[in-house]
Amino acid sequence: MKVGFIGTGVMGSSLVKHLLEGGHEVSIFTRTAAKAEDLLEAGAQWKESPKLLAQDAEVIFTMVGYPIDVEQIYFGEEGIINNAKKGTVLIDLTTSKPELAQKIYDASRQKGLSSLDAPVSGGDVGARNGLLSIMVGGEEETFKQMQPLLDLFGGNIVHQGQAGAGQHTKMCNQIIIASNMMGVSESLIYALKAGLDPETVLLSISSGAAGSWSLSNLAPKMISRNFEPGFYIKHFIKDMRIAAEEAERMGLELPALRLSLSLFESLAERGYEDKGTQALIVQYEDSNLKEPKTF
Repeated sequence: MKVGFIGTGVMGSSLVKHLLEGGHEVSIFTRTAAKAEDLLEAGAQWKESPKLLAQDAEVIFTMVGYPIDVEQIYFGEEGIINNAKKGTVLIDLTTSKPELAQKIYDASRQKGLSSLDAPVSGGDVGARNGLLSIMVGGEEETFKQMQPLLDLFGGNIVHQGQAGAGQHTKMCNQIIIASNMMGVSESLIYALKAGLDPETVLLSISSGAAGSWSLSNLAPKMISRNFEPGFYIKHFIKDMRIAAEEAERMGLELPALRLSLSLFESLAERGYEDKGTQALIVQYEDSNLKEPKTF
């Protein structure tokens, strides 16, 4: 198929490679062309704008940073919706607002297009290995039509319901991660204070009842103080703010989410916004360790 892809960042770049390996003709747009040189060398075609990309694709994936970026790419005279050919399927992989997914769906239908909101989970590792969890909202017929493409990215792909359902499901995912990241950080600080070897502790607890993706994949990075991003703190803050706004709208009180959000916002204020979420350990180090860091 002729596939367009907008947003070739930490995760998007791997997904474009999967599409190319799957035999699809892929055109890409990203704000900085130089950052996509490896994809162009792999066979992707460069488009100078979302408009030009939209005019020459049967399916368009978007994976950008924030809801405002999604708005700018999809709407307006130069946007995807006004320039895509009738019958094109639009798939937003960005974690964004459920109401924006519904807005894209409604606008797409008026133009003879189809749309899915399909946020993902699994970070850079899941993207690289084609093992993302993909939570999909939109019409079931469109989902079934696009599943062969989504299969290139994910190992767990579930249709959750109508437009916006994928985004709501991603909020459920992020709420769990928010609490889990605090638990992982607190566990490692406790181990250190108790005089244990954190790496040996992980051998015991990673496969037990405490096991989680964050514990297995991010705790080792915390211990080695590798804070390079698989998932940016600034993007996790965006996700948690969306979840908190949706929770408030539904009349829910979620204290763990609020606490985690405040901790990550504090990290961002200290200059960690472009680091990976595993940098949360720094908050606990600063609060609990008087000696120089030993992680």
